Amino acid sequence: MAAQDPTSNAKTPDGKLPPAQPAAPKPLKEAIRDARIEAAERSGVVVDLRDAEVARLELLDEALNPLFADVPAGVEIFDRGISRGDVPKLWIDVIAHVEMGRDKRIYRFVQDTRFGRKVLAESYEVRDLVDAVTRYVARRLVERERALADDSAAQPTAAETAKPVRRRRGGAWFAFLLGLLCGVGALFALAWLNMPH
Repeated sequence: MAAQDPTSNAKTPDGKLPPAQPAAPKPLKEAIRDARIEAAERSGVVVDLRDAEVARLELLDEALNPLFADVPAGVEIFDRGISRGDVPKLWIDVIAHVEMGRDKRIYRFVQDTRFGRKVLAESYEVRDLVDAVTRYVARRLVERERALADDSAAQPTAAETAKPVRRRRGGAWFAFLLGLLCGVGALFALAWLNMPH
């Protein structure tokens, strides 16, 4: 009788298949190759999601064009643009931006404050976000006007500022001369103390 090949599907005398032999472990190079392929597939999905987020933010950016066309030309507090980092963002100004929510479909308009991040609006609709950004821009413009009005009211007139400047110059000359005299006196005192007696 010929010996049976262990890899064949021959049945044992009782009619059952022999127990399966464990497969030889993969070489490390093959396992690393498989892991790299899996990582590339996952990163491809992440890149696709990020591209979809950027596309949605670009749609919102286009919808905001008429709003920012109405902003007065001399106002430079708004710096709108899309950053394409790990979390793509549509920046409205230095402290406020729009990002996509966790489900990648909802827009989230947030503002950074000294107490943390504050959500100003959330919506699936571009129109709702345009309204929220419009209200935000209007508030920022009013804040700017008030700050400029407060600055102009607090500034003294030219006549008020001229008098203290003259006194400061005279005070500076007096302080210089006093320092010069003290220095000369200190040198004479030092010379007198170091003279051999």
